[in-house]
Amino acid sequence: MALKEQKADINKWFNYRWIIRNLPFFIYLSVLALLYIANGHYADNTVREINLTKKNLKEQEYEYKMLNGKLMFQNRQTEISKSVASIGLQESVAQPILLKDSTIQK
Repeated sequence: MALKEQKADINKWFNYRWIIRNLPFFIYLSVLALLYIANGHYADNTVREINLTKKNLKEQEYEYKMLNGKLMFQNRQTEISKSVASIGLQESVAQPILLKDSTIQK
């Protein structure tokens, strides 16, 4: 008898009319659950993109510093004179001569 009364209570709460009346609320909860899941996926993808961008930025910074140091080393006067010595150029040791044009009047 007690089991029959429990079934009657359950049927009283979950009958067809109650389900139809609360259907908009169930749809609302379903949409909220879908939005929650989609937001989680979006956040995960955003974090992955941020981490990838940070990694690429560090690589670019390393490459910039490496190339900048190499360029600074190559722009030294001694390095330039070493590199042009192979084509026969050498550093001048004489003072430069100032040429004056006598046709220009002041």
